[in-house]
Amino acid sequence: MSHRNARLTVHGRRILVERVQSGRPVAHVAAEMGISRPTAHKWVRRWRAEGEAGLHDRPSRPHTTPHRTPAVIEARACRLRTDRKLGPARIGPILGLPASTVHRILTRHGINRLAWLDRPTGRVIRRYERTRPGELVHVDIKKLGNIPDGGGWRTVGRTAGDRNRQATTSERRSSKPVIGYSYIHSAVDDHSRLAYSEVLADERKDTAIAFWQRANAFFAAHGVRVERVLTDNGACYKARLFTQTLAAAGIAHKKIRPYRPQTNGKVERFNRTLLDEWAYLRPYTSNHERTTALADFLHTYNHHRCHTALGGQPPISRVNNAPGQYT
Repeated sequence: MSHRNARLTVHGRRILVERVQSGRPVAHVAAEMGISRPTAHKWVRRWRAEGEAGLHDRPSRPHTTPHRTPAVIEARACRLRTDRKLGPARIGPILGLPASTVHRILTRHGINRLAWLDRPTGRVIRRYERTRPGELVHVDIKKLGNIPDGGGWRTVGRTAGDRNRQATTSERRSSKPVIGYSYIHSAVDDHSRLAYSEVLADERKDTAIAFWQRANAFFAAHGVRVERVLTDNGACYKARLFTQTLAAAGIAHKKIRPYRPQTNGKVERFNRTLLDEWAYLRPYTSNHERTTALADFLHTYNHHRCHTALGGQPPISRVNNAPGQYT
């Protein structure tokens, strides 16, 4: 890229060459364009040797770097980073290098941020994104503790929270007690991040199948035809009936490799957003109150909440503007 005070851009260099081609002396053309004769000769020489490509800027990186850290030392720094998760300030004294040099080495190899590494294996996480809505939908379940009537311990403290829990359980002993867990079933489109969630009582296969049928109807209502579904290896998703239900709708069922939750990362990240912006956003006085608030969160998430992976736009924008979208 040319600097802001450059006399010649690529367009100006073409004009220079055209004037020289017309038979005018290089010195006269250089004076007219406010550049030196050596500069004018340089661009004419490059054009004669390389053609149009010679008029473009070249990288300023030197051909050789004699003082660059040896490859063996760089490999050791990378191993310390991936195996022991050490930072530049700790790797530097081990290798006898300044921390700034270690940081440049890690940046050069793309491992300067621990968030880019798989913590157990130290491998660089490869990010991916499908090219159109519906090509892949991530499905997962988040287990969440129920809230007793009157509020749990996070809201009213341990003593009052335990009292509310015991009172709620005794009052509803004849029916289904609310103390226990809720299961948040979620489906997130890989391309657009359009999300659908429900709070359900369990994670059995029949519950998961019924949830997916409603989720599929939700995506269809937004003009998204689902082609593949990606899940983990939970018991409800390993059930043959779940796969058969997807196949009957023309949907392929894919499962992640065991102990590789980052493969299903779109919905895993959505689960974190659920906790931060819905489940733990404010104190709730009952499980029903928290469940009711989920619908407002989903509307905000899909239609108003900006998403960094979408250029600051909400998920619905990618569904509406997707090229070649199904109807």
